[in-house]
Amino acid sequence: MSLIFRPLFEKESSTYTYLLADSKTKEAIIIDAVSDTKQRDIGLIEELGLNLKYIIETHVHADHITSSCPLKAQFTQAQIVLSEASLVACADVLIKDGECLKFGEFTLTALATPGHTNGCMSYVVGDKVFTGDALLIRSCGRCDFQEGSADKLFDSIQKIFTLPDETYVYPAHDYGGRTVSSIWEEKAFNEMIGGNVDKQEFVRRVNAMVLSLPAKIHVAVPSNQVCGARIMINKP
Repeated sequence: MSLIFRPLFEKESSTYTYLLADSKTKEAIIIDAVSDTKQRDIGLIEELGLNLKYIIETHVHADHITSSCPLKAQFTQAQIVLSEASLVACADVLIKDGECLKFGEFTLTALATPGHTNGCMSYVVGDKVFTGDALLIRSCGRCDFQEGSADKLFDSIQKIFTLPDETYVYPAHDYGGRTVSSIWEEKAFNEMIGGNVDKQEFVRRVNAMVLSLPAKIHVAVPSNQVCGARIMINKP
């Protein structure tokens, strides 16, 4: 038994999409797929002969449109998975903290990690954790929209930090060209929460961030609340 693992990148929003599969059964999952790169992802899934079982979102994104529904239209057996705390009506599975999903001989475990949004969920597969926008490489998610809370995010990252130090950290974004980190690295070097920063200082740092809104937020959020399905507007 071995894991097929393909990190994929969408450069406009600096989003990582992750394709994982059991090499024996060919059952596969995809995490945080992007509309702009759906043909790339479909092509790779078909080329590798994979059976896509789950289309997983770490949260309702604000900077790009998901390809969840287009992927489900292509791979009709696949189920769309989001946190039970997400404000969506399109998911086939609303997963809860601690629940598991199987693909082949591998198990994905959900960790509720709210803070960037209420519906943020991280996912653990073996020695890998997919942290969405909760824990980034040397940083963390912003908390100034979509019911964000720096207080909640601190607790969520501490929860992630209970994983073994050697666990690989794969975030939803990186803006510096870095592809992977580890729990011990982020504990030591993360600029927002590393070095045993306390909650009060973390909240101060997060709330002091001055960032412009994502360019696509007004399109991306409503589109992602329907999992990237085309919204039909009836004109008179």
